[in-house]
Amino acid sequence: MKTSVDISLYPLSEDYIPAIKEFIERIQQYPEVSVLRNDLSTQLYGDYDSVMDLLKVEIRHSWDKYGKGIFVVKFLLDDLRGLADE
Repeated sequence: MKTSVDISLYPLSEDYIPAIKEFIERIQQYPEVSVLRNDLSTQLYGDYDSVMDLLKVEIRHSWDKYGKGIFVVKFLLDDLRGLADE
């Protein structure tokens, strides 16, 4: 099953850029998940289980390292890029 995820991180600290930058860099290290960035959020595309496993690990890592932060996440069945049949 394919999924598309739109995620935004809002760290609750004045020095918020390192937390966001590291989160994006870390999720880009998963070759089985495609990551596209824009100015407002980051999109992940891939197998549902792979994406959920990635989020489980990386959200926890972010909280452990940087403390409180808000993740706003939207999930959609299928690959919004039109690659669901691949």
